[in-house]
Amino acid sequence: MDHAADAQRTDLMTITRFVLNEQSKHPEARGDLTILLNHIVLGCKFVCSSVSKAGLAKLIGLAGETNVQGEEQKKLDVLSNQVFVKALTSSGRTCILVSEEDEEAIFVESSKRGRYIVVFDPLDGSSNIDCGVSIGTLAFTCTQIFGIYVAKDKQNPSLEDVLRPGNKMVAAGYCMYGSSCTLVLSTGNGVNGFTLDPSLGEFILTHSNIKIPQKGKIYSVNEGNAQNWDEQTTKYVEKCKFPQDGSSPKSLRYIGSMVADVHRTLLYGHGGMFMYPADKKSPNGKLRVLYEVFPMSYLVEQAGGQAFTGKQRALDLVPNKIHERSPVFLGSYDDVEEIKQLYGVKNSISNGFSK
Repeated sequence: MDHAADAQRTDLMTITRFVLNEQSKHPEARGDLTILLNHIVLGCKFVCSSVSKAGLAKLIGLAGETNVQGEEQKKLDVLSNQVFVKALTSSGRTCILVSEEDEEAIFVESSKRGRYIVVFDPLDGSSNIDCGVSIGTLAFTCTQIFGIYVAKDKQNPSLEDVLRPGNKMVAAGYCMYGSSCTLVLSTGNGVNGFTLDPSLGEFILTHSNIKIPQKGKIYSVNEGNAQNWDEQTTKYVEKCKFPQDGSSPKSLRYIGSMVADVHRTLLYGHGGMFMYPADKKSPNGKLRVLYEVFPMSYLVEQAGGQAFTGKQRALDLVPNKIHERSPVFLGSYDDVEEIKQLYGVKNSISNGFSK
């Protein structure tokens, strides 16, 4: 019997222990957020299990429906949405849910109502499943993204509680499903990453206090849209390829999944910037504000980076509808500063968190 290994396992920091430790730093906390996060974690485990066990045909078989964005839903999209809606409502800590898959916001019945609002994309990037690879080697293409607000009045919640800037969020995160399952989380005190240990059935802290480099070596953008870009984006990408200051060119890395590209930027020490700019085809951008732009911007800022829409700090944007879209540039602080200057926005906006 390996007692040393057993002792080491008992010292592991699970996500539950981590969140409880964070809660203990705030005497006024009532534990509601901890309970809510535990339900989100449970939902992530369930979806991760479905990804790893289900056959490919079951995963990519069409459900015969389309979501509000006009995209055909896959069976896994439908399953993930159902799982998270049930997990969140059963927590007893939510009052409004906004999902990418549902046209209208979901108002939780009063008997199960709590103080939190959760906005989420239950399975971002699920279209990438259609590539001809086995699920066991499908690395970081499907993700769940979420952001959490506190309602002003849990007994009388309204869409006004949802349509607020991202700087009012109290927590955000994403879970990536693939050959490993990683959950990245911030509750407003830095960013931490947890990896699911299948033998324990627990998310274990593997990346503590994640910080994005001040200046990066990589840029991520779909250059297939280059002919439709505005002048500022075109100039920035040209500068990445052919710097005039004697520095080395930046490397292009583009996976085609925002979360996967940002995940690489956050975790692997290269830094850089992910860009999904407005263009002639999509003048309002493509990414959804509430459950894509806001959570990822929150995490990037908490890690010391910046997020910018082309006009303002991304987290200061006030959405007018739940499925609103926006351009976004997010990543290393200095890199985003460069694109801000090209747009004529200098230091009038700044990261709302400490660098």
